[in-house]
Amino acid sequence: MRQNLTFDFTVNKENNTVEVKREFAADLDLVWEAWTNPAILDQWWAPKPYRAETKSMDFREGGRWHYAMISPKGEKHWGVNDYLTIETQKGFSCMDAFSDENGNIDPDLPRTYWNNDFKQTGSTTFVTINARYNSLSDLEKVIEMGFKEGFSMALENLDQYLEAQFLLRRQNKTNTKARVCTYLNFAGNTEEAFLFYKSVFRTEFVGKGIQRFGDIPAAPGNPPVADAVKNMILHVELPITAHHILMATDAPKEMGFNLTQGNNMHISIEPDTREEAKRIFDELSAGGVVSMPLEDMFFGAYFGSFTDKFGINWMINYQNQ
Repeated sequence: MRQNLTFDFTVNKENNTVEVKREFAADLDLVWEAWTNPAILDQWWAPKPYRAETKSMDFREGGRWHYAMISPKGEKHWGVNDYLTIETQKGFSCMDAFSDENGNIDPDLPRTYWNNDFKQTGSTTFVTINARYNSLSDLEKVIEMGFKEGFSMALENLDQYLEAQFLLRRQNKTNTKARVCTYLNFAGNTEEAFLFYKSVFRTEFVGKGIQRFGDIPAAPGNPPVADAVKNMILHVELPITAHHILMATDAPKEMGFNLTQGNNMHISIEPDTREEAKRIFDELSAGGVVSMPLEDMFFGAYFGSFTDKFGINWMINYQNQ
């Protein structure tokens, strides 16, 4: 989280509530999307090394989000969120509960009544979260289970990872000239792979070369990068034949990723205009599965990703200047 952004966590044992006030350096529509789009929720809802995985989501009044928190060993801890009220880009309320894989609620564990309010204030967005429990013992149990630490970690890790990764991409590409790249993910051996590719194509890395997670100083208020992650590759770019660019990052299980052959490679299109980015995205994604809608992101790009109807993964990325 950037310096001077609000993050307050208050426990009130008199009325069995927790109030969280969190400020984001992003527009309201982007923050709302991060809380209501399952593809984005899966990226940040679980604190590392856990990861979140949505089984189903119906974001409407009376709808439900059914998801799992998955441990590094693959153990799944299920939960459901039943949506009660929704006022688009203003707030929503819901009842959260522990459950089984079929969505049956566990009556022996606490339920949380969430009320989330969203408000744009200049260039930032405030989210005020009120979590209420049926009893003091329920409140104390979730605090003991690490609610504050886990929730804080998830938000901060998402900020740090996305902002750092896309900052480097902007540094390496200083104009809006169109190009096509191939974006690769590796389970911790990016450096080995790219040193091999470099020797084959006899080219040099773009910009500052291999960038590691440990090279990026934590912003004030952010936790330092974990020792196990510091030496992993955050971003690297290598020109190959005909100036085509290979890009890559490490995406190991320790950071909540689950790579398989097929989801570890994207064709990345960087059009020279915003209009062309939208045209390509809309036409190429027709009949496919959109994993992230094309939108303005708080890291400075007009970005979206999808798998087309033939099973090929694509990223569309126009860098706002």
